Parts: sequence; structure tokens; C-alpha cells
Amino acid sequence: MTTLAALAAVLLVPPLLGAATGGGDGDQVRGLRFLVPNSPGGGYDVTARTAATALEDAGLTGPTEVFNLPGAGGTVGLGRTVTESGNDRLIMSMGLGVVGAVFTNSSPATLADVTPIARLTQETEVVVVGKDSPLRTMDELVAAWKADPGGVPVGGGSSPGGPDHLAPMLMAQAIGLAPRDVNYVSYDGGGELLAAVLGSKVAFGVSGLGEYADQIAAGELRVLAVSAGERVAGVDAPTLQEAGVDVEFTNWRGMVAPPGLDDEQRAELIDLLTRLRNSPEWAEALERNGWDDAFLPGPEFGAFLAAENDRVAEVLRGLGLAS
Repeated sequence: MTTLAALAAVLLVPPLLGAATGGGDGDQVRGLRFLVPNSPGGGYDVTARTAATALEDAGLTGPTEVFNLPGAGGTVGLGRTVTESGNDRLIMSMGLGVVGAVFTNSSPATLADVTPIARLTQETEVVVVGKDSPLRTMDELVAAWKADPGGVPVGGGSSPGGPDHLAPMLMAQAIGLAPRDVNYVSYDGGGELLAAVLGSKVAFGVSGLGEYADQIAAGELRVLAVSAGERVAGVDAPTLQEAGVDVEFTNWRGMVAPPGLDDEQRAELIDLLTRLRNSPEWAEALERNGWDDAFLPGPEFGAFLAAENDRVAEVLRGLGLAS
């Protein structure tokens, strides 16, 4: 082949789907896929789809696929991620719920097996009822719950060990109820939980504020309390502590990648989410969803995950849900 023919052949070869294009701050990651380990409408789903849109709008990526692989509190998706060793175009959206689900589902795959990319957000949990619920204050809820724990079911969009489960269990402990007496109904994500709350299949629900901001604003849901240590702007509800329930609790969400990435692959993904975090598109998304910026990159997120693993294990042991 002549030099001219060889050059022509190189120019005609299309770029690989997973390759970055451009240079410097203009690098655009292509072929990225977000795995959501719960059903559409849940917190991981909202986070992944919001991040994908912000990445595209900021010009940081090409079209980004988001797909759902629910099951076992997120550990089915975790297992899939672990089997994709070396795949630097797959990122799993996850959070506190997956930490607990590893214990309660005896998952063979753990968060020690993945590559931590970044913690992105944290948010308060909210105690919500439907607009037609007879429970209008946290005092009324506590009185009804203490009188008949089994007859006042609480729903959460996570499996046992997840934030929507841990928060009401800690609430129950704080008001003198034994966790074993709580009638907790688990739903696979916020979408299913919303239908249960609005349909009065549970007396109240506990979920992340960002998942239900629209329904709260529309008056379909009423917030009885927030789990954060301080009141939340725009939410007409006391903290749990103000309502006499001595619990302060926040949920968080982040992104992990499969194991087996080399230093360059890992650095590229961390840099991508760092640029996302610093973009005006992400700042607008945080405000719109009521999320707090809780960014921790790579190694720092890894250290945080290890600490959360120990903390959640201790809480679950205290609730009799882990050995």
C-alpha cells in the first residue's frame, strides 16, 4: 500500500464509539451508558437521567443511554456492573440503599468490587401522606403509629437496609416502637411507592424529597416532616427533631463503574463527573430537584463508601437485620 493509500485508509476509519473526541476541556465522551439498579421513577433513576441530560446539554458527552435493571434492592444491577470488568463506558447510579441491600440480600457482589467514581448529591428524606389522608401532622402520625404499629403501614421505595427503610426504623426506635413491630412495605423505587401513598395502600411513605418535589408542589402529597437537621427551604414542614422524633438522617447518591479499569480510564470518568459537577447545567439540576451538592471524587468517595458500609452494618445489626 502506498503512503497516500495508507493515509486515506486511516482517514476513512470511523472513530470508535467509546472514544473521546476533541481536546482539552472540549473532550466529549461517547458511548456512555448509565445502569439504574431500580425501577423507573426511583431516586437512582432520576439521578441518572438528570445527569445524562446535564452531561449532554453541557456538551460533555454524546447521547447517553440510561437503562433499568431492577431487583434485590439494587444488587442485581450491582452484580451486572461487577461482571463488566474493564468496561469504561458503563456507570451505575447508586446510593445508600445499595449499601444496605448488600447485607439484607446476602449479595455475593459488594461495593468493594466496583470502581468508585464520585458521590454527587445528598438530600433529606420526607415523611409524606396523600392529600386526603386523615393524618395532618407528625404528632397525629406518631399517636396513631404508637397505638397500632401494625395497622399503620409505612411504605418506602427501597428494600430493607435502604434509606427509605432505615429512616422509619430509626423513627420507630426514637418513639419507643420495636422495629420488629413496624409494618414496613417495600416498593421497588419511588414510582411504585408514590402510587401506594396516593392510593392509600400505606398510611404514610418515606422517600427522598427530590423524587416527590413535583407532587408536593402540586398539592398531591403533604409533607409531615423532613429528616434533615434543619428545615428545608420551600417545604412547609418541621424537622423530625422539631416534631419530637429524635432522628436526623440524610440520603446520598453517587456513581460507580465496573472493576478492572486502568488508571487512565478511571481518571477520565472522574474528570467527566467533576466537569459535570462544575457545570451550570448541573447547578440548575441540583436546585430544581432540591438536592444538596455533596461531591466527592474517586478515592475520597471510595473511603466514604467503606465508612458507610461499616455504619450501615452497625445499624442493621441493631435492628436485627444483619449478623
